[in-house]
Amino acid sequence: MEKQDAIEQISINGVDYIRADSLPKTDGEIKIVIADRGFVYVGLCEEQENFVRLTKAKNIRVWGTKNGIGELVNGPLQSTKLDPVGTIRIPNRAVISLIEVDQKSWKQL
Repeated sequence: MEKQDAIEQISINGVDYIRADSLPKTDGEIKIVIADRGFVYVGLCEEQENFVRLTKAKNIRVWGTKNGIGELVNGPLQSTKLDPVGTIRIPNRAVISLIEVDQKSWKQL
């Protein structure tokens, strides 16, 4: 029996569809990552051997808090400023802290 190649993409009525397993991995828990040099990000976090990988990442440019970054555990505030950065990898040596957050409060990520 001859082996068939997997279908990577199909087109139906002019709309292209791709295999779900060919998309970049976007699972993991949402976490706030404090990195060196003052960078603070939030995104879907995957801890790898030498890196922390964030997908759907956003740079937290302005916290908008009165009592520190811990206020963001329950989601962004009205005055919080988030800038999309996509997928980033931060070397473990540059990670200062990982902060667990309420997943439902950050679901719009």
